[in-house]
Amino acid sequence: MTDKTKSPIDRTWDFLCSLKLTIILLLLLAVTSIIGTVLQQNAPAAEYIREYGESNYKLFVSLQFTDMYHSFWFIGILALFSVNLICCSIKNFPRVWKFVREPMLVASSGILKGSANRTEIETAEAPAEAARHLSTVLKKEFGSSTLTEADGKLYLFAQKGIYSRFGAYITHLSILIVMAGAIIGNLWGYKAYVNIIEGTSTDQVVSRSSREPIDLGFTVRCDDFDVSYYPNSMRPKDYNSDLVVLEDGVEILRKRIEVNDPLTYKGITFYQSSYGPAGNPILKLQAKNNATGETADVTVQQGRFAQVADGYSVAVTNFVENDRNFGPAAGLIVSDPAGKQSAPFPVWQRFADLDTKRNGTFTFTLVSFDMPQYTGLQVAKDPGVNIVWLGCFLMIFGSMSAFFFSHKRVWACIEETPKGSQIVIAANAHRNQPGFALAFEELQQKIENDFKNSSQQKEG
Repeated sequence: MTDKTKSPIDRTWDFLCSLKLTIILLLLLAVTSIIGTVLQQNAPAAEYIREYGESNYKLFVSLQFTDMYHSFWFIGILALFSVNLICCSIKNFPRVWKFVREPMLVASSGILKGSANRTEIETAEAPAEAARHLSTVLKKEFGSSTLTEADGKLYLFAQKGIYSRFGAYITHLSILIVMAGAIIGNLWGYKAYVNIIEGTSTDQVVSRSSREPIDLGFTVRCDDFDVSYYPNSMRPKDYNSDLVVLEDGVEILRKRIEVNDPLTYKGITFYQSSYGPAGNPILKLQAKNNATGETADVTVQQGRFAQVADGYSVAVTNFVENDRNFGPAAGLIVSDPAGKQSAPFPVWQRFADLDTKRNGTFTFTLVSFDMPQYTGLQVAKDPGVNIVWLGCFLMIFGSMSAFFFSHKRVWACIEETPKGSQIVIAANAHRNQPGFALAFEELQQKIENDFKNSSQQKEG
């Protein structure tokens, strides 16, 4: 039937089953994935305008390049690719299924005479005895064989690796499952972020794509944040957060997370991603009255005054964690009972005695400090991730079945002769013909040796 005489339905079916369509769709997916990798997705408009200009930004938005993986045309390509896979499988699967369910037990003359892997053996055994003998040899290499009698001859058939013919369909199914998992993750999942200050909690995160708040359904609290640095530098070596999950005020889960060791609860995963200062530092000072020798502990937050003694107060004007590699340092001012403020002066944690040279009313020592931090968390919910993992497992299994295993078949025709029996053996494999040819030579040698040894034993 020519294309002109085919109905529109038949032509549509042939189009959806076409290998050319598969190749074109794979190329389109590859090209669009490159675009989505090169062009940052879901970034703020200002970044696109700064990088590419306003006119290009408007073009990207109109083509949905800024959120490509949710665009109608990308989803359309995936949908058409899925339909193509399904149609190809539907078209070819019945033939393979029939091939598996109804194997050709009796070899045709074409197979017996024209097979590239064939041999002939003469034996003094009767056909029935030769069949039993040959089936024993084949069982070791192929498994149980089937005996059929037709046209006065005996036929043996054995096979192995039959299910490797389904490898391609398992691979097709795995691709569909992976795409289904990805779609489920896109529709019902999200990627978000949240900054939590030490000692505070939140029950919402912010979506990276829409910048809208998302309710978690539970509360996450950061009890503590800790960061360590490489020696003699402010380069972070490691940082982690103590997170607590609460529901209705009751603690459900507690975990100390760090980079590559997240917390997961109810399908939502919190990754340690960043940190930063969350306000002015709180310093603990020791104030010594130079006249009386009495000391007092003073806790003061930068930018505020704290009472010392006898109407005197102290304030922190500035603070650095590492002043020119001399360690933590703070700038202080002192206010006397009349409200007159002194000139700013520094104190260092590592050099506690330096302030004595100032000869003020009080000598101050920087004892410790607490720098309030926020922990930056990336938040991800992907309800399709387990489906994707299932698809990946099936893809590996299907690919190995399709490419590393083959369906091997062997037929034997046993015909009675005046001297006993003539055995014609033919075999083939649907993949790796050179390798199977070597295996058939070994099988042929085993069969010939077995019959030869059996004949010698009878003669002896």
